[in-house]
Amino acid sequence: MFGGEGTMGPQLRELERGCDLLIATPGRLHDLIERGRIDMHDVFTLILDEADRMLDMGFEPQIRRIVEQTSMPRCEEGRQTLMFSATFPPAIQHLAQDFLRDYTFLTVGRVGSTTDNITQRFEFMEQADKPHVLMDILTAAPKSESSSDRKELTLIFVETKRDADILEDELNHQGFNATSIHGDRSQPERQEALRSFKAGRTPYLVATDVASRGLDIPDVSHVINYDCPSDFDSYVHRIGRTGRAGRTGTATAFLTSRDGRIAQQLITLLQEANQDVPDELHRMSSMSGGRYGGGSRGGGRHESWKDARESAGPSQKWGGSGGGSWGGGREQREPARSNTVSAAGSSKLMTTGSNNLTDFMMQAAAKAPPPKAAPVADSWDDDKGGGDWWDED
Repeated sequence: MFGGEGTMGPQLRELERGCDLLIATPGRLHDLIERGRIDMHDVFTLILDEADRMLDMGFEPQIRRIVEQTSMPRCEEGRQTLMFSATFPPAIQHLAQDFLRDYTFLTVGRVGSTTDNITQRFEFMEQADKPHVLMDILTAAPKSESSSDRKELTLIFVETKRDADILEDELNHQGFNATSIHGDRSQPERQEALRSFKAGRTPYLVATDVASRGLDIPDVSHVINYDCPSDFDSYVHRIGRTGRAGRTGTATAFLTSRDGRIAQQLITLLQEANQDVPDELHRMSSMSGGRYGGGSRGGGRHESWKDARESAGPSQKWGGSGGGSWGGGREQREPARSNTVSAAGSSKLMTTGSNNLTDFMMQAAAKAPPPKAAPVADSWDDDKGGGDWWDED
């Protein structure tokens, strides 16, 4: 069950046939409960995928209404609740305790980390150089052999919906077949964009943070953070779109002076994955509290992508030599969420794989009141009516 124009009728007809397993987005499920089309009386197994996202400021009221204000059995009545996520901030862990009883906290590897199947790369530049560097990277990327069944897909993350539309147009103008996904796209447009991307007809997908979770596309070989997120957890989820199910992948991040606040967490992530840490990232981390200046690469300085394209001319190549330094006068983003992981004192802690158990146990003793989770820059709940990832209801 999920939202979108024209989806309610077919879903109701399927529901009337009965089912033992229901997969639903919160907005559509709550709507059907309110309409009296679904009874939660016999639901003794509740699973929240991407649980930290489900319990953040956008979805938590809907989840609470579904669990606490319907006929769904309580934990004390035998209901089993399972929550899954690659990241689980402390504030959300405290909130999750409202839906759990005598729970077990199981970790595979380290929560909030990533796999060593993903090669992480960083490009340090000024904001105006990003389009030139992107075109250089895409142009230099090796083409997949025709005999190979694997499609070489590239997922590009930007910060705003407007930038997603602009960059999609620019890529198509430069000869890269691209499409985009963000919160202002209708449900049919989103589905068609995903189908086209998966099939390889448009091997470049430009997206906001809405695509950082829930997309399992095996052939994504390269994730580019054109705009690096201020929330470190979002970075982990974004690069997790590649290197899935034992495959290898590459993640490239464009870093500017305003990204210094997550530099230390990026260093820790690279060290855990046994990957080299660029010296520039160390400098960015040490100076993130003040003004950071560093080298840049890419093309010349331009006021807009349109100006850059026009001044480059049809016969000139994107990129070239750049210079200059970064200043500290750019507008600052919202503070990143903490990436510390803790388990409640009443829970059991189980870990598998390489993990630092001491880190978890030391933080389990912390009883400080949790801070409010920072809002996500762009989400499907920006849609009409404020629904789910794919929900317009």
